[in-house]
Amino acid sequence: MKLPSNGQCAVEGDGKKMDQAPPFRNPFVHVLKFSPLEKAKIALMTVTLFPIRLLIAAFMMLLAWPFAFLASVGRSEAVVEPQCLWRRLVDIILKIIMRVMWFAGGFHWITVKGQRALPADAPILTLAPHSSYFDAIPVTMTMASIVMKAESKDIPVWGTLIKYIRPVFVSRSDQDSRRQTVEEIKRRAHSGGEWPQIMIFPEGTCTNRSCLITFKPGAFIPAVPVQPVVIRYPNKLDTITWTWQGPGAFKILWLTLCQLHNEFIIEFLPIYTPSEEEKKNPALFAINVRRVMAKALGVPITDYSFEDCQLAMAEGQLRLPVDTCLLEFAKLVRRLGLKPRNTEKVLQEYGNRARKLEGQKLGLDKFAHFLDVPVSDMLRNTFSLFDEHEDGCMDIREYVIALSVVCRPAKTLETMKLAFKMFEAEDDGAITEMELAVILKTALGVTHLSVSHLFTAIDAEDTGKITFEKFRSFVEQHPDFAEEHLHTENAGLHNGPCHHHQTIPSQSSLNLQNTATAKTANGICPDFSPGDHDGTIDGHLKKHN
Repeated sequence: MKLPSNGQCAVEGDGKKMDQAPPFRNPFVHVLKFSPLEKAKIALMTVTLFPIRLLIAAFMMLLAWPFAFLASVGRSEAVVEPQCLWRRLVDIILKIIMRVMWFAGGFHWITVKGQRALPADAPILTLAPHSSYFDAIPVTMTMASIVMKAESKDIPVWGTLIKYIRPVFVSRSDQDSRRQTVEEIKRRAHSGGEWPQIMIFPEGTCTNRSCLITFKPGAFIPAVPVQPVVIRYPNKLDTITWTWQGPGAFKILWLTLCQLHNEFIIEFLPIYTPSEEEKKNPALFAINVRRVMAKALGVPITDYSFEDCQLAMAEGQLRLPVDTCLLEFAKLVRRLGLKPRNTEKVLQEYGNRARKLEGQKLGLDKFAHFLDVPVSDMLRNTFSLFDEHEDGCMDIREYVIALSVVCRPAKTLETMKLAFKMFEAEDDGAITEMELAVILKTALGVTHLSVSHLFTAIDAEDTGKITFEKFRSFVEQHPDFAEEHLHTENAGLHNGPCHHHQTIPSQSSLNLQNTATAKTANGICPDFSPGDHDGTIDGHLKKHN
């Protein structure tokens, strides 16, 4: 597989060309590097400034608790009580306390650009990029409502502070919770400004701010005017960003509190009023608002989403490298509607059909016929990922392998079993070293991969061929086979999304029954978009079989 060339046009979900090309930097990865001087500063701050700041921040939260508790007592979740004098006073006091807390944390001044709209004019504020729990700063500045996990209201102290801003709670255990959440947001958004504004992070997870990923449509389903809000952290050393690949939550807190000063900029953009077409199509509404925000930020837009983050972080035996093509492939598969619901059945069917072709190369038209979809720009982009020699041909077996990884990223052996079935010889059910290289480079989404060390280790008898049973037996005896054999021979694989921050899974977690770990998006605003608003607006391109 190969990434599209820079000259290739990226296409958004609505079929329009992107204003900017998609980034090649993984938005879910954040790497921090310190100079010797910076390390010395952090060491000094750790024993001097850090404990003081941490104590002050904790004290401010405790100080805010009784005010939030008193203001929340007797509140109804269905109606808004009048903002009488004492409630307004509590609101001011809490804003001051929170500002002191952020000041103690090094956010000495906060730059505000633009003007915040009134709730009656823009009931929903959409914030991006979402990159850290420090994005709570705008919440404490405005006391706007947010969407929160229902479990958070039971956390001591924090739960009381959260309930004060009248959040919309979404429960992961309640199957109907997402629909109810959207209905509650609609109700508040159409109240004519009676309810506080709702602040939503439509990306649904944290990124490194290198681009704007796919916006979830939940904030746009109510079909009301929204005010886009962009946030920036123009600090020399980025200790703020909290992504899947990078420093953990406490390390981010520690490093940030060890900085003398942390800068934060919030910019309120003009209100975006949806057209009639956007009101009927939340995905289109989301795409167009994202384009406005990306332009204001000066960053690219990409169709990567939280689902792509889950793919990059899946705990299978093969960890995806940073420059994997599979994130781009997953995006295209999702947009084309090619991700099967009955995964096992469809993959087996594709595998059987691909085996019968016996390595026969397919052109674009035959590729479209194999998938039973019309030729489109997005299908051409998908085809180009596998057209490595740019001769207008591809091996459909590679598409099936890539689809298997995307659909079941943690089931490495299941993907390998399917791949062996497509490549193995009729007489002995074995594959060659070259065929193993094709299988593994496709499963990793890279252009080049040497497997000589691995193949030699598996083929102990030096027959020049290996079977799936030999491969499985070797993997069971050497669960770290990728680290020991592939990474030592291929320099670029060490920078995968998980290697230096994730521990190697145990033997029991690497069997054929292994399933992808259920991960929850990091951030302060969970996704509440219902299943029937998944952001895919190319329904006419979905498979017919």
